[in-house]
Amino acid sequence: ALKKVNGKIRVYSFIETVFFGLSLGSVLLLAAIGLAITFGVMGVINMAHGEMIMLGAYTTFAIQQVFPQWIEASILIAIPAAFLVSGAVGVIIERTIIRHLYGRPLETLLATFGVSLFLQQLVRTFRSNNVAVVTPDWMSGMLEINGALGFTYNRLFIIIFSLLVLGLLVLLLKKTLLGLQMRAVTQNRAMANSMGIRSSWVDALTFGLGSGIAGIAGVALSQITNVGPNMGQQYIIDSFMVVVFGGVGNLLGTFFAAMSLGVVNKFLEPAMGAVVAKIMMLIFIICLLYTSDAADE
Repeated sequence: ALKKVNGKIRVYSFIETVFFGLSLGSVLLLAAIGLAITFGVMGVINMAHGEMIMLGAYTTFAIQQVFPQWIEASILIAIPAAFLVSGAVGVIIERTIIRHLYGRPLETLLATFGVSLFLQQLVRTFRSNNVAVVTPDWMSGMLEINGALGFTYNRLFIIIFSLLVLGLLVLLLKKTLLGLQMRAVTQNRAMANSMGIRSSWVDALTFGLGSGIAGIAGVALSQITNVGPNMGQQYIIDSFMVVVFGGVGNLLGTFFAAMSLGVVNKFLEPAMGAVVAKIMMLIFIICLLYTSDAADE
């Protein structure tokens, strides 16, 4: 009987680890979607993408500080607010800096890295390091299946929310004029310009869209960790790994890459530690890409 009980506990532990991996994958999905569409349309490596996540998280914190009586509705208010704040900052960065650096990826990388440092230091001047965002009551607690297995509500909502955002983005790309123009610029920028599409504005809106989605990722991330100036840097490398693994501009590939990397990371961390687990995943992705390239040749 004891052996049977221990077997069930191991199964429940496995299911719980998968659940935590899916919740991490959902955050990576929200963070990586913006990178995928930005790099796919514009060819820009945005090192300030993590700071867009940070701005979204701080927007959630600011709303709770300004309207403490609306804690229960603060997350619902923060989602569109974070999208607008991070999206507006993204458009400003694109219009003032990145637009002058197209075709020069190294300069773009260095410029956005400088922007990320500037935004981090700007947040530090307000003396709001490592602040906690209050979780509303309807997101608190746990869905208890039995005494050995339970799913926290905040992570459940993050998984559902990430799938909803992915679905809305697919509809935007497939069913709207902006999505049509974005796909046209991605496939052939010169031909899109000759057809009357203002690729410069498509670039600005694309960068703003990617940054806005990163802001939404910050809202989700604020529910499972403290909010600080460096929080985006913890996820930017993982987001680039997801984009590379899933394929640039491939939303379905990004989804599967984010979920698989999130689950694998949660299984490797207890045995190897967080740093070694990330190194092992990076080696795995490099080997997989090398094998794929060799097969194509």
